[in-house]
Amino acid sequence: MTTSRKLLVLGRYDHTEAMRVAAGLTIFGHTVRLVLMTGPVAETPENAIQAETLELADIQPETTIKDQGLPYLNSAALAQAISEATAVISL
Repeated sequence: MTTSRKLLVLGRYDHTEAMRVAAGLTIFGHTVRLVLMTGPVAETPENAIQAETLELADIQPETTIKDQGLPYLNSAALAQAISEATAVISL
């Protein structure tokens, strides 16, 4: 029997893959939090599709970059999110 976990996905190098992984992890009943890092998310058709998938998975992406139109996490809030997570996945 699987137990639900609090997972944190960090989109550091590949935002598209981070969004895809975050949405996919919800299939197992895990609570998933997605933080997009290292620059703005590119406006590509692939990212638009993944953004829709995040909506369906009920994941609100956050960011460590100010003024991106997403909830902003400063370094203290990011550290808190990491410490609260059962596992952290960095992509």
